[in-house]
Amino acid sequence: MLLREIAETKISAAHLRKILDTIPTLASCNLPDGSNEFLNQRWHDYTGLSPQEARGRGWRVAVHPEDLQKVLDTFRALRTSGEPREIEHRLRRHDGEYRWFLFRVEPLRDELGNIVRWYATNTDIENLKRTEEKLRQDERELRRITDAIPLTIVIQRPDGTPIYANQAVLDYSGFTMEDEDLERLREERQAGLSRGLPFEIEQRARRKDGQYRWFLIRYNPFRDEQGRLVRWYATGTDIDDRKRTEDRVRNENIALREDIVRSSMFEEIVGSSAPLRRVLAQVEKVAPTVSTVLILGETGTGKELIARAIHSRSKRSGRAFIRVNCAAIPPSLVASELFGHERGAFTGALQRRLGRFESADGGTLFLDEVGELPPEAQVALLRVLQDREFERVGGSQTISVDVRVLAATNRDLGIAVAEGTFREDLFYRLNVFPLRMPALRERGDDIPILVKYLVNRYAEGAGKSIRHITKPTLDLFRAYDWPGNVRELQNVIERAVILCDDETFAVDDTWLTPVVAPHSVATRSPLVANLVEHEREVIEHALREAEGVVGGPAGAAAKLGIPRQTLESKIKKLGIKPHRFKTS
Repeated sequence: MLLREIAETKISAAHLRKILDTIPTLASCNLPDGSNEFLNQRWHDYTGLSPQEARGRGWRVAVHPEDLQKVLDTFRALRTSGEPREIEHRLRRHDGEYRWFLFRVEPLRDELGNIVRWYATNTDIENLKRTEEKLRQDERELRRITDAIPLTIVIQRPDGTPIYANQAVLDYSGFTMEDEDLERLREERQAGLSRGLPFEIEQRARRKDGQYRWFLIRYNPFRDEQGRLVRWYATGTDIDDRKRTEDRVRNENIALREDIVRSSMFEEIVGSSAPLRRVLAQVEKVAPTVSTVLILGETGTGKELIARAIHSRSKRSGRAFIRVNCAAIPPSLVASELFGHERGAFTGALQRRLGRFESADGGTLFLDEVGELPPEAQVALLRVLQDREFERVGGSQTISVDVRVLAATNRDLGIAVAEGTFREDLFYRLNVFPLRMPALRERGDDIPILVKYLVNRYAEGAGKSIRHITKPTLDLFRAYDWPGNVRELQNVIERAVILCDDETFAVDDTWLTPVVAPHSVATRSPLVANLVEHEREVIEHALREAEGVVGGPAGAAAKLGIPRQTLESKIKKLGIKPHRFKTS
């Protein structure tokens, strides 16, 4: 009985071995401890190792040295877990070539669940591995190509979720949109994706340094052979410079329209008097530089005209000339007007608005009546002049600009500094190149030229032909003091042209009578002289009583009831020497 069972067992083992030798793959049988029981004939044929050479540890020579430890670790893991395993490794063929195989190991258990054998197969996957490596090479090459393209490229699933981004996207650090773009872009993008057709949108993306830039994102669908949408290909083109140019042109056009509506009082500078020639000579020298110019002079003397002349003769003449009348803007809106604001910065700020500094980027900003700026705007202006950067109202992003600043005022900024209404450091920043416009009464030789120019200008506009200007009219103009300067001259001539009925220009001499209080003297110059002399006498009397001391409780300023800085400014302006009144 026992011999029959042994014989049957031998027959079964031989039958099993014959089956394993017939299997069209490399197979092996291992004992529960992992030791090799036998390898099938195909294994021996492939490796060229005989059963004697492969016995014990001999089979290991057929495994690639770099993969051997991985195979041994797999066997150790099998004895611990008792679970099927598979790994990839390389086997040496009988001709010395190594090829990739998929090594699969399955346990054989008895009725009690104990492992009695391990059966393993090795399937040649060399061609599959080569195909995979070729795909990886193609993917690497494709990535190198897309990484070299100077566009941001994103591949998305049909629902719009991203699955791939090129190096430009990674370097840029992602498309994080500004809040005000989110709702608009969400709706536009969803509508485009639902249609399944190519579309494009503009959005701002935040760079890794925190700066937002404008991008044009183009979406193109990719479909399979059945026409099903399988991918979206999105490319992003940086259009920030274009958008900034568009914004600048739009703001320049707005400023130009405002200028046309407002209209300058002259189309060109008219006159050849010595005071005007001195001013124009200074304009020629300072215009090519980048220096800040402070234009001083009485109202109506043509300070804006000089500012435009400086701009037109500068290297910035091809860019915007932006004018801001600081006195015409409510104090609460000055900062928004100059520096712009973000949406929601204050009540009524429904969208972002660029300020005049951004509109004038690369060009010239003319701040008329700069002495009327409120204190908080003076601080912001000082920073722009010093650092060439600012923040919009309600924003935190620092904006850099390249703007040349020209300023004008009819106020005495020195007195304003002394009185504490104008910052001293801002005054020195603006007063780099002071340029004083002469009053019309100082340009007597220019009056005939100006009269002829303005008469022709307004006559042409009114459709009239005026050929003569009487000598008494010119004498009247030259004798008049013109407290309103050129602006007043312009108004008088425009009125006279409207009323003129023939070819001879004349004015009513009552138009040139100064409007003064009844107790005032008739002429302006003696009054000014008398006031100056009286002011000198009052100050010297106070200094005499204070024995030359300006400040302090017993000083001249306290006696006059004015701030010490104001008195010191007046003393300097009048050329008074306080030390003359000191007692020994």
